[in-house]
Parts: sequence; structure tokens; C-alpha cells
Amino acid sequence: MAQAQTIARFRGWTPLIALQIEYSLIERTVEGELIPAALELGLGVTPWSPLRAGVLSGKYTRENAKTAKADRGARVTQFLDERTFAILDELNRIATAHGTTSAAVALAWVQRRPGVTSTIIGARRLDQLEQNLAALDVTLTPEDSAALDTLSQPTLNFPASFLKAAGMFMHAGATVNGEPSIIWPLSPKTDAERY
Repeated sequence: MAQAQTIARFRGWTPLIALQIEYSLIERTVEGELIPAALELGLGVTPWSPLRAGVLSGKYTRENAKTAKADRGARVTQFLDERTFAILDELNRIATAHGTTSAAVALAWVQRRPGVTSTIIGARRLDQLEQNLAALDVTLTPEDSAALDTLSQPTLNFPASFLKAAGMFMHAGATVNGEPSIIWPLSPKTDAERY
């Protein structure tokens, strides 16, 4: 994607305009490289499977996990673990507070992520379509978003964790692009401490 976009710009060709990727509260690893690249290169993000094949639809709970029939089999049940149940519990809490469904809250979260310009939904029945479209009327509070962000935080590959701390090396306490940094604790405090 990055090569194609760079070549298109260099040669004056029509650039890419969108990146279609799986993205949901369960699948957030795309935040490591793909979404930042899309933002940097001017591509809109179009998530597919924003309800993770129905896992986030509200159909599955801790209570019915052993008995609920998953039409998509292991493609769904492999994600029914403690992390997912914590996300589902929070989705249900937020949905109840907003008078809507878990599916609508999960979709509202995806639709408001940086770079997301449209979302591919996969409703098979009219009631599913209506639940999905209800997401357009859901306004999550900052607290709602923060709770979902915390529970669904992905584990990203190197250098993601390093980059979170890199500001102290690069910016030495300055705020750059709205991101504050601290001074590296091992930095010399005076000229006498320098070599």
C-alpha cells in the first residue's frame, strides 16, 4: 500500500483512496501500522467485520457461551474468551445506558475511530440491519470510548511499545504535535554530569 501510494504520487497517477481491513473491538492490531499508514498517506479506512463475525452483536454472553449456536462455527467461538467477555459486558452496559443494542455500540465505536470513512456491515436479516443502522444515532461519551479502548487494547509488535516511550529520548519534556513527553530520568541534570 505504501509503495503503491508513493509511486502514484511520484508519477502523478491517481492515488489510492481507501484501505479495506478487518477492524473491530476484538481486532485492533491494524492500529500498529496499517491505520497510521492510511492516515499518513491520505487513505480512508473501510473496516470489514466490525462485529467480528457476529461476536460483538450481543448474541453471545458468558451465560450462553456453552449453548449458543454459532452459525459460523469456530470462526466465532474461538474468540469467546475472557477478554471478549469483558468487552461484551461493557458493550452491554453502555448499550443499556444509551437505550440501544451492543451491536450499535460496537459499530459506533468503529465508525468514530481515526481514519474510518465508512464501514462494511454484514446483516443477513432485517432486524440485524436495523440494529446496525441504529449505530448512526449512538453518541458515545468520552468515558464510554475510554472504557472500550482499555478493554480492547491490542498487543502490538515492536516497535509499538518502544515508540510510546520514545518521546522522552526524542523530545526531552517538550510537547510535540499535542503529545507531551517527559525528560529521560538518566539525562544529565547539569553540564558537570556530561562527559
